[in-house]
Amino acid sequence: MKISATPLEGVFLVEPQVFADKRGFFMETYNRDKYAGAGIAKEFVQDNFSHSTSGVLRGMHYQLGHAQAKLVYVIRGEVFDVVIDIRRGSPSFGKWYGVTLSCENKRQLFVPEGFAHGFCVMSAEADFVYKCSDFYSPADENGILWSDTDIGIDWPLKNPVLSDKDALYKPLKDIDRRLLPVYKPL
Repeated sequence: MKISATPLEGVFLVEPQVFADKRGFFMETYNRDKYAGAGIAKEFVQDNFSHSTSGVLRGMHYQLGHAQAKLVYVIRGEVFDVVIDIRRGSPSFGKWYGVTLSCENKRQLFVPEGFAHGFCVMSAEADFVYKCSDFYSPADENGILWSDTDIGIDWPLKNPVLSDKDALYKPLKDIDRRLLPVYKPL
């Protein structure tokens, strides 16, 4: 497998090795020792699966008290996956990184704690898998407005389908900085 650093410290793009032949293909989607050897040393305690239709945007989500690192990938369809560094004091605070994840390219993205995460669906449907390092905690759930002009994410969709909750999140500048995670160099 190939694990590459991205412009945001701690965020990694993973390209698993795929063994394909006339029958189809085989690949490891996770191997604790291999990932730890590349700097992704997290214990994942919860797996999530979401199904979305074309034009859906989910994000930009994060948890505070029960911050989650995530290893995400698509098993059907295609999404544009995005992370925002929201760690107070980080050299890349407020910066974003986006990448296309699909069942065709089989890429994964590792998102450490301290980042908001979201994606938009670029295919007719998409099935998306999240491995999480902590459990979902509704009381700790937070988000940043997907269209925050100061962050300037270059979404491939201009009028996405949003949940009511996602549509009402605030821009990063309007969030009390004391309620954001603190940057700790990796």
